[in-house]
Amino acid sequence: MTNRPAEAQRLSDLARLRRVRDRIDREYAQPLDVEALARGAHMSAGHLSREFRLAYGESPYGYLMTRRIERAMALLRRGDLSVTEVCFEVGCSSLGTFSTRFAELVGMPPSVYRREAARATAGLPSCVAKQVTRPIRNREAPLAQAQLA
Repeated sequence: MTNRPAEAQRLSDLARLRRVRDRIDREYAQPLDVEALARGAHMSAGHLSREFRLAYGESPYGYLMTRRIERAMALLRRGDLSVTEVCFEVGCSSLGTFSTRFAELVGMPPSVYRREAARATAGLPSCVAKQVTRPIRNREAPLAQAQLA
């Protein structure tokens, strides 16, 4: 026998979490913080962070930064903006934090990515290039196999 009020609350929380995720997807370039997202979802910041991590496997801030880095990757592949312009275009206010986070997620600094990605994705449709170049966290990237002699 299920506990109907608890199940209803869980479904309500999941719907609110989806709305938070959708807001991050739409407004990634805006100044967003966990407190503002929590207020919009009528949750405390701590509760939102815990529940978001349980539902999506990362914190709201981590999800926001991943969206920003994905968009930055697309802009850098385009090649018409500088790294600094891309940083501010995607909603980051610190070039240092942007570059550090970019390197953590992508495995190389944005300036190197800009140079290499233009060559690697030349001729690919943008929808394919986006899928192929989607960022993954270094801990999720496959480890290089040690060569055994």
